[in-house]
Amino acid sequence: MITLAAVVAYSWYITIQIAGLRNLQNNLTDRSRRDSLQLLRIQNDLNSLAVAMRDMLDNDEPYPLTAWSAQFQRIRSDLDDALRLEEQLAVTSRTQEQKEYLASSLAQFWDAAERIFALASDGKDKDARDRIRLSLQARQAALSTAVARLLVQNNEREEQAALQVAQIYDRVERQVYLFFTATLVAILLTSLYLIRSNRRLFTQLASLSNLRSELAQQLISTQESTLRYISRELHDEFGQILTAIGSMLGRSEKHVPEGSPLRAELHEIRDIAQTTLDNVRSLSQALHPVMLDEAGLESTIDWYLPVVEKQTGIVISYEKSGAAFPMNGSAAIYTYRILQEALNNVARHAGVQQAWIRLRFLPDTLEMEVEDHGKGFAAPPSKPGIGLVAMRERAQLLGGSIELLRPPDGGTLVRLKVPREKAESNAREEPQ
Repeated sequence: MITLAAVVAYSWYITIQIAGLRNLQNNLTDRSRRDSLQLLRIQNDLNSLAVAMRDMLDNDEPYPLTAWSAQFQRIRSDLDDALRLEEQLAVTSRTQEQKEYLASSLAQFWDAAERIFALASDGKDKDARDRIRLSLQARQAALSTAVARLLVQNNEREEQAALQVAQIYDRVERQVYLFFTATLVAILLTSLYLIRSNRRLFTQLASLSNLRSELAQQLISTQESTLRYISRELHDEFGQILTAIGSMLGRSEKHVPEGSPLRAELHEIRDIAQTTLDNVRSLSQALHPVMLDEAGLESTIDWYLPVVEKQTGIVISYEKSGAAFPMNGSAAIYTYRILQEALNNVARHAGVQQAWIRLRFLPDTLEMEVEDHGKGFAAPPSKPGIGLVAMRERAQLLGGSIELLRPPDGGTLVRLKVPREKAESNAREEPQ
């Protein structure tokens, strides 16, 4: 808005200056130039009169003085027309005395000329020539001097007008520099203000992002701790109770005679207890595989993939490459959870019966890919699911990155990259 206001104000100023310059050129410079042309025309006619009077005074011409009457009439008509036009073009600065002097001098000149031609018509050529020599030539010289003075004034006005035009151009040029300087200063100040505001905003965003990351880490850590606790309780408490119940039922069954209905019922109850124990152990492994803490990520994946194949009917091709490095802490848990979520998405959304898992231990990075050739992502979701959000949060907590790509054969490719340094440092950290 500041820049726009400056542009509008400067445009208004330039418009006024240009209008004044145009008025100066049209009303003064051009008008003075055309007036000078008419004055030159008048001066030329006066010179023609001077030449005619010189010829009239010379006795070399065989013509009588009255022969120049027609020439004088023609020059008079041209002079009257030139004076009429010159009076219309004359600038307002010309005084009334100058106008009256020129008109009266010219009228006196023509009166004297008429009297001279009247004397010549009466045959008094000598008196007529004397009047030309004593009166008419002086009047013509006075008229020429007055016209010359007017020409000089016009030239002076043209010079003054040219000086004013130059001053206007100089003033406009200075104003242009001042305008650009002021505009640049305004833009600079506005930019500095925006930079300061944006820096403050980015600092707040960074602080909020750090708080969000800390909160996400605490929530995920709390979730993992809760799942681990429930898993251990199911495995240790309920598992031991069910194991004890099965053992007690087995001992009771031995004390019942063969073929007794009670023996069959005890056997059935023991089978139910064993089935429940197996389900509890499966649920415990699903919540938090104890194998992650005991054998590490690789062994857990080796155990988990056949379970997924059995539960979902999806054929999984598993490739592992590179020299493995330890990931026994939160890094292993987060990587395992990302794998779980990716395979759940394949089972629920992809609509395929085959998937590919690739685990690469590179010198500086752990890279895991989960690929399917199913439906894929038709368009970016307006509201990403909680599963994708959790995957990204866990990848950020690992200091890595996760990508959702579209392979050449269609479908979805989830690629996780974790720096080795982060994985190894997290290997010594256990979720609380």
